[in-house]
Amino acid sequence: MNEEFSAILKNCKLCPVACGANRNESVGACGVQGLKIAKYYLHPFEEPCISFQKGSGTIFFSGCNLRCAFCQNYEVSRAQRGKDITPSQLADVFKELEDVGADNISLVTPSHVIPYLEAAFRIYKPKIPVVYNSGGYEKTDTLVRIDKYVDIYLPDMKFYSSSLSKRYLGKENYFDYASEAIAFMAQKPLRMTSEGKMLSGCIVRHLVMPLCTSDSKTLLRWFKKNLPATTYLSLMRQYTPFGDIQQFPELQRGVTSREYNAVVNEAVALGIVNVFLQERESSGKGYIPSWDF
Repeated sequence: MNEEFSAILKNCKLCPVACGANRNESVGACGVQGLKIAKYYLHPFEEPCISFQKGSGTIFFSGCNLRCAFCQNYEVSRAQRGKDITPSQLADVFKELEDVGADNISLVTPSHVIPYLEAAFRIYKPKIPVVYNSGGYEKTDTLVRIDKYVDIYLPDMKFYSSSLSKRYLGKENYFDYASEAIAFMAQKPLRMTSEGKMLSGCIVRHLVMPLCTSDSKTLLRWFKKNLPATTYLSLMRQYTPFGDIQQFPELQRGVTSREYNAVVNEAVALGIVNVFLQERESSGKGYIPSWDF
C-alpha cells in the first residue's frame, strides 16, 4: 500500500458510516482492517447475463458497512469468517478465475476495501468485465475512485422508507446515499453481446421482503422516474429467514406469491421493460455459499 492509501485508511471515511477509524492499525465499523476474503469461485446463480455460460468469478469480501438483520451471508458480513490477503494475492485470484473461464470478475461487498482493490488492479486488470456488487450504501466520491476499473454495477436497492432502513439495516439514511450512488452507477453505458452476456451496464437488485410491498412499489416508481431506460431491474424473491431476526417476527417467513406478484405487476404497470424475475424455487438455504475461509 502506498502513502496515499495509508492516509485514506488512517481516518477512514470511504463509506457513508464515516467511522474515522485508523484502519492501518485496527478495524473500522465494517469489521475489518485490511483485505479479507471468505470465498472465490465460479458462481452460477446470478442474473443470466452475469453468470452467463461458465459462471461469474465471484469474490466475497469479509466485512460490510450495513448491518442487515436478515443477511444471508451473516458470518462474512460480520467478519466472522475470512482470510487476510494482499493486493498482489488478490490480483492472482483475478488471474486464476480468468484461467478457469469466468465470464467476469464479481467483487461482492467491496466498498470498504476500495484502496486495496485499486492496488490490485494496478498490478493486474482483468481482461474480462469487472462487476461491482454492493449493498448500495455508498459514497459517490468513493465510487469515482474505482469507476475506471468497473464495467458493470450490480447494487442492491433495499428500502425507500427511512423507518424500514433503520429497523432492518441500522441505517436511517440508507436511501439518501443509495439513491445518489445508484444514479451514478446507472450512467455506465449498456453493452451486451448478441448471445446476451453483459459487458457493461447497471443492474439494480431489489429483494422483495415480507410485509414491504408498498415500499417496494415506491422504489420502483423512483427507479422508473430517475434512472436511464438502459438500467436493468432484478426483482428477487429469494428472501430466506436467516441472520439475527429473533426480534422481527414478520421476517420469520418467506415472501408469498401474492407479495412478489404485486411488485412484479407494479413494474409492468410502470413500463419497466429490462427486468429479471425469479422463480419461487430461488429461495432457500441451499443457495447460500459454503465458505472456504
